[in-house]
Amino acid sequence: MDPGAALEHVLARALDGPPLRDDARIALHFHPDTDLRGEPTLERILRDGSYLSQFVTGTSNGGLTAEGRGDRWRWEQRMFGGTYDDAPAGSRPVYGALVLDRDPYGPSPRFGSAWFRLRRATVDRATFAFPDSAQGPEAFGVARRMGLVELLRASAPGDPLDRYVESHVHGGVAVPGDVEALVLDPSHRDVLGGVLHGVDLAVEWHPGYVVDVGTIARHADYRGSDVVGLAARVAEDGVITPAVLGRWRGRPDVDPQILKRVWHSVARFGRTAPDGDGGASGAAATDTPGPR
Repeated sequence: MDPGAALEHVLARALDGPPLRDDARIALHFHPDTDLRGEPTLERILRDGSYLSQFVTGTSNGGLTAEGRGDRWRWEQRMFGGTYDDAPAGSRPVYGALVLDRDPYGPSPRFGSAWFRLRRATVDRATFAFPDSAQGPEAFGVARRMGLVELLRASAPGDPLDRYVESHVHGGVAVPGDVEALVLDPSHRDVLGGVLHGVDLAVEWHPGYVVDVGTIARHADYRGSDVVGLAARVAEDGVITPAVLGRWRGRPDVDPQILKRVWHSVARFGRTAPDGDGGASGAAATDTPGPR
């Protein structure tokens, strides 16, 4: 199938605005240590050589609605004019967010502590929506007509985890071919070091997430009291990092929806650098390993 039909459909509905600049990038957020078909997600992505949609993997850090002709199928039918109605699962777009304001944590950390920063060429074959497609957006954009950034800033969502312009990359995402850099949390250095060995991929480390249980308890109204209880259970020495949470994902004695909300609390309150820090102090440290 030709993803150009989806791009043209969205272009016809795109909100007026200037084209994206040459330094525009897209981020694909994920939890790198989540089990995906028997191995960590990052390892599986590197093994497959591609980043695949929920229609293929059956996993998501948002809502799991791709099964059959569920909600996500209907969203895509609406957004892309039926382009993907009968398409193979592997040809469907993958979801990310437009990189804004040089935030070292990435534009949509609610979907994971790690993110792939894609090369500029992927921006030109992407479509965009605001708000998130789960909320039935009426505002869309493409790289050459992008009014969504100003719309986002004007609307100022109350929750920082909702402040992103959703992206849909059409035509596949090859890893590492379409990836400019992989950005990881420092807590994963020891956990994922072996996975990265010998991979020809630029790796960066953002400042990191660390939150204590007391902080989550003080903000119990954010994601609920059941989140506070699970946070106390999973914490190590009273604190939670992305790697700590990773050790609990997939366990049969843990409700994955509550664990996801624990992650939201970590992402919201656990930044070790100030919110939105775009200066040098907040920039991700870079490590660019070549083949070994």
